[in-house]
Amino acid sequence: MKTTRMRALFCLLLATAAIGGGAAAYAQARDPIWDSSQLPESRGTVKQYTLTPRGDVDGVILSNGTEVKLPPHLTAQTVFAIHPGDEVSVRGLRARALPLVDAASITNIATGKSVVDNGPPDRRGGNDDRVVSGRIALQLHGKRGEVNGVLLDDGTTLRLPPPEAERMQEYLRQGQTVAARGDVLDTALGKVVDVRAIGAFPDQMTELRGPRPPGPNDGPDRRGPPPPPGFAPPPPPRG
Repeated sequence: MKTTRMRALFCLLLATAAIGGGAAAYAQARDPIWDSSQLPESRGTVKQYTLTPRGDVDGVILSNGTEVKLPPHLTAQTVFAIHPGDEVSVRGLRARALPLVDAASITNIATGKSVVDNGPPDRRGGNDDRVVSGRIALQLHGKRGEVNGVLLDDGTTLRLPPPEAERMQEYLRQGQTVAARGDVLDTALGKVVDVRAIGAFPDQMTELRGPRPPGPNDGPDRRGPPPPPGFAPPPPPRG
């Protein structure tokens, strides 16, 4: 009995090590220094995208019914490189009992364009906080006509809240050179900067203001919240 239990424990340890090794290998393949081509390949023709409730692309369905999962942060790259009707090569882990692939990369066979999952962009601590500069080609607006950014000559978009755009309007005039620091998102569809500071020169920038917490005098009605249902004010004192 003891020998049987020891063998069972040994088999469990081997299985755990194998699963862990496979997971580690997959994690390594998603790292940009590792080659995802070492993962199993699936081929097929794209039938359609699959979408999240927000409308982001989180995968594709192949014509043979295989579901290919992709992370939503790759939406822009996916729709740029992969279209319904394209024949694709998918590298990733296949499910045992389902026609499902967790993709580390997907390649358009005809064009050679690939989408590779290197993990989501790291936003912690402003790791992608960079300074960009260029000449303003035109101003960008919201639906009510309020300025909410500018487009530079090189195609880079600078975005900032309309109140801050109004406050910083001297730096946002068409034709002048501007420098901005912020969170940069560089995709196949273009580069956009979520501006945190802006100015005429990289060494002379003004920080944007963050949202101000509401104060006691904010809002159209300064008398405070309405009384609860059934509340009756106390009678006036008798004089």
